[in-house]
Amino acid sequence: MNNIQEIISQQNTFFNQGCTKSIEFRLQSLKKLKQGIQKNEAGIMDALKKDLNKATFEAYATEVGFVLDEISYTIKHLKAWAKPRSVKTPITQFKSSSKIYKDPYGVVLVMSPWNYPFQLTLTPVVGAIAAGNCVIIKPSDYSSNTSKIIQQIIAESFDEAYIAVVLGGREANQSLISQKFDYICFTGSVSVGKTVMEAASKNLTPVTLELGGKSPCIVDETANIALAAKRIVWGKFINAGQTCVTPDYLLVHSSVKEALLENMKNVILKFYGATPCENTDYPKIINEKHYQRLLNLLTDVKIYAGGEFNNNTLQIAPTIINDVSWDHEIMKEEIFGPLLPVIEFTDLNEMIEIIKQRPKPLSCYMFTNSKQNEQQVLSQVSFGGGCINDTIVHLATPYMPFGGVGDSGMGGYHGKYSFDTFSHLKSVLKKANWLDLPLRYPPYKESTLKLLKKIMK
Repeated sequence: MNNIQEIISQQNTFFNQGCTKSIEFRLQSLKKLKQGIQKNEAGIMDALKKDLNKATFEAYATEVGFVLDEISYTIKHLKAWAKPRSVKTPITQFKSSSKIYKDPYGVVLVMSPWNYPFQLTLTPVVGAIAAGNCVIIKPSDYSSNTSKIIQQIIAESFDEAYIAVVLGGREANQSLISQKFDYICFTGSVSVGKTVMEAASKNLTPVTLELGGKSPCIVDETANIALAAKRIVWGKFINAGQTCVTPDYLLVHSSVKEALLENMKNVILKFYGATPCENTDYPKIINEKHYQRLLNLLTDVKIYAGGEFNNNTLQIAPTIINDVSWDHEIMKEEIFGPLLPVIEFTDLNEMIEIIKQRPKPLSCYMFTNSKQNEQQVLSQVSFGGGCINDTIVHLATPYMPFGGVGDSGMGGYHGKYSFDTFSHLKSVLKKANWLDLPLRYPPYKESTLKLLKKIMK
């Protein structure tokens, strides 16, 4: 606790010196971070292999390369983002000019999860640096190897009075969220997100919460079945299903259900082989606790494909579970693993109504060639973000914000939206001295009220 308080105090002092407000300072910091990542790339890959058994390609595409791309994009656009923006001024404030300035909040806390421990830690940090903040980073204790390499990179690149990493488990988390920060960005479970928001409220600290939920994947009767099968299998079983935006459950029209499931079964075989739990490139479940939780969900279900598991490696094969009911245990909470329950439907309107009755999901996916069905889902279902005829890739762009809604979170980031998230928009109106209209000053007259009504009608 004392060490955390000391770091926060140092960062507040450093921030108040004004160094981080310099655009050149921010750009140099981003370049240092990029160089630190590139220098330690082998160590990052090794850590991701130890924590989650991620294949080199998957680790680079979804973690290291993702962050490097985010940094490069931010460096390219930061000067334009940071410029004050002139806006119109109402005639009632003549003669004036109005500008919006982008101010850093100050000392911000970034708390990240274990499932994409490198990417989900450093992507928001990029935005925090770009906006001119000091940052305390709290990575997950579950992915300890990746957390240590992140700490190493940050310590090699920055003074802790500017950017620091705090390691530890629940005790460290509790100590951090009890402190006063100027902003908190948390990525993780709904239950912990509520705790973070409650703690933040005591200090009136604004928050961004990136949570999760049960994200539906809808396949209607018009879909390209072969392509849908491939993209659903990829999106569901990448990182062994431990992805907050993964398709959590599959809603498939009865007329194409058998064809889709058969195609998905064949795709799983092609992607992961006949024995996925012996595939050295297939990710493992993060720890014994989550492994056992997932195995418990396999009881009393109808397995269509997969179901195998390896107690030694904590791997669970990509598994399709058929004929699931809405009240089954697997439908009560986010799965966060390589289990895909399948629910059949015949009426899209009925499915939409059922989805709307459930907590708002982080993502929603739909495979269709019907513009009418597409618009029906997009206009009626509230969700954080999603794809039509694909899965997951909506978050792999700096041009759109990634974030949840309702139970799946609040706020968003990526690209300019990361810069905006960690910036306070400071509105400033500058009034001319050479004109001072007496209209607004007392004593008020009937004639001036009439004039005011004409101006403000």
